[in-house]
Amino acid sequence: MTLFSEINEQPERIRSLLSSQRKHIEKIAAEIQRHRVDYVFLAARGTSDNAGRYANYLLGAMNGLPLALATPSLFTYYKKPPTLKNALVIGVSQSGKSPDIVSVLEEGRRQGCMTLSITNEPNSPLAQNSDFVLELQAGAEKAVAATKTYTTELMSIAMLSAALSGNKKMWDDLGKVSAWMRETLKQNDVVAQAVQRYRYIDQTVVLGRGFNYATAFEWALKLKELTYIIAEPYSSADFAHGPIAMVESGYPVLAVAAKGKVLDSMLEMLRRLRSDIAAELVVISNDKKALSLAQVPLQIPADTPEWLSPLVSILPAQLFAYHLTLAKGYNTEQPRSIRKVTETK
Repeated sequence: MTLFSEINEQPERIRSLLSSQRKHIEKIAAEIQRHRVDYVFLAARGTSDNAGRYANYLLGAMNGLPLALATPSLFTYYKKPPTLKNALVIGVSQSGKSPDIVSVLEEGRRQGCMTLSITNEPNSPLAQNSDFVLELQAGAEKAVAATKTYTTELMSIAMLSAALSGNKKMWDDLGKVSAWMRETLKQNDVVAQAVQRYRYIDQTVVLGRGFNYATAFEWALKLKELTYIIAEPYSSADFAHGPIAMVESGYPVLAVAAKGKVLDSMLEMLRRLRSDIAAELVVISNDKKALSLAQVPLQIPADTPEWLSPLVSILPAQLFAYHLTLAKGYNTEQPRSIRKVTETK
């Protein structure tokens, strides 16, 4: 099993998760509704934290649920956990072994909150401290850089949102995700060729907004983990408030600009970067205008809805990071200084 094979496993893992877990997720959603929770309190680290960023937008936009991302150090080192009255406390972790994430769910339980874990390990400490467990069913992920556990986390969150909404159209769209993923992965050879242009870069920025704010963070993280370049993620709105000053002619800017509510603002930023500064643009999009602005356009299926675009748009980003790692002569399976399971406290 290699990083490349795990990237290509994702459409089938997503299809299987939808098929096997829908009824279970609908039962969890019914319990959440019965408890009448006021908000979601979510704890995660690393890649799983980026899945939490997606949940922040999705549960807010589709389900009217405010979401707060936990600060686990308040629970471990400071021993000053916040009051979690009437919260749904969610822990997201592929391994379920990180003590600081477990501590948040332990405290949630102590305060009488409903707790839910989203994990690939149903017998992990995180799962054991949860009222409900959403198993990712991603299979063993051997590569240090997480790929299929990230997209199954996103899919689990999307399924939970659909179950809470009771919206049949959302379920219909979820059934199309694996096909959109398979179509997107056909660009592998295009990506492998395109990254040769960037084999000597040592820094970049990654832009996204709305649902794909999470994608910007995850793309940047994969570049840091695998290629060791300085890759900083930004909301395109935040980027305009100062950081854009560091961009000059030829500077590589990576962006995710899917069709939807925030597309116009992304287009405005991309035009500014291309026309006014002559930046070097790599753009993942299903919009022709956005793709036309890029030196390297990476397309996702045109009918991918904005709320599900992070599940699809991350695939070209994963391929980009994988092939750039090879182009730079690094080991895609054993990035330096990091391990598969990081047990932070």
